[in-house]
Amino acid sequence: MSETPLIELEGLRTHFFTDEGVVKALDGVTFSVPRGRTLCVVGESGCGKSVTGRSILQIVDRPGRIVEGRILYHPTPHETIDITALRPMSRQMRTIRGGEIGMIFQEPMTSLGPIQTIGKQISETIRIHKGVSKAEARNQTIEWLARVGIPRPETRLGAYPFELSGGMRQRVMIALGLCCRPKLLIADEPTTALDVTTQAVILDLIRELQEEMDMAVMFITHDLGVVAQIADDVVVMYLGRVAERAGVETIFDAPRHPYTRALMRSIPRLGGSREPLEAIRGMVPHPFRRPSGCSFHPRCPEVIAGRCESLDPDLREFGDGSQVRCLLYGSQTEAQQ
Repeated sequence: MSETPLIELEGLRTHFFTDEGVVKALDGVTFSVPRGRTLCVVGESGCGKSVTGRSILQIVDRPGRIVEGRILYHPTPHETIDITALRPMSRQMRTIRGGEIGMIFQEPMTSLGPIQTIGKQISETIRIHKGVSKAEARNQTIEWLARVGIPRPETRLGAYPFELSGGMRQRVMIALGLCCRPKLLIADEPTTALDVTTQAVILDLIRELQEEMDMAVMFITHDLGVVAQIADDVVVMYLGRVAERAGVETIFDAPRHPYTRALMRSIPRLGGSREPLEAIRGMVPHPFRRPSGCSFHPRCPEVIAGRCESLDPDLREFGDGSQVRCLLYGSQTEAQQ
């Protein structure tokens, strides 16, 4: 597998302009997704994980919009497309969205069309992006429904989303994201509604297609067990920023950021003591009341008094390629007033 970037995010800022104020959902996000590798994006709810995926596809709902930064897409090693320079409904963007970059959404009931059958939704996507006949699109739809574990897929083609269980709808959403064999798959909590057996089948399918097509995967999840199982690299996000980025072994064996270490301490371990799990104190701050200085300092067990409240740390890169945004490692800028 090649490690050349397929997608690069450079200083990406996506803001939501509401009557109450501006929500900085993404506040200078920078990372890349290497070709053929799996990058897991983790963090608590409200940290900007899903908005990152939507920004890449130019499907941020109003009143949100990308206000700064670039999203560079490299369909080939010698070709670069600046996604942020494309209009969301342009022909080129619509070709990329769903065809070259697929997405599995977190909530299928609001993502699948309620008045179209699942067979029509998948087959139309295949026909638009692959240019095949209606009969061939139908055959491929049946094949994909079978691959994600839908029983009797031929009889399910005429079903509407509301006629399926939550787990079945999630499988349909996964088939829709994979059916065009994208170069990049953005998977936003794709196995949340599935039992552990089906979850294993889906993760195996994603890995199989990744090896078959040299597909990159950006996997958004809260499940650190899944991260340990599938990730090559991990991005830890907090309040719209990258707190730490490193290989999966480094994240689990030697995490640097206090937030990452706190996440690691909050998960159960086999053979461990029966003491209660350690919770991260406090809550993610309200979007309109972002802390000054380091955004994690009100909850940080390793806060440096007099510094973390006023200094905003930069991302510092280490020799192994990992990055961390923390004053414990000596990189900082004056907080913006």
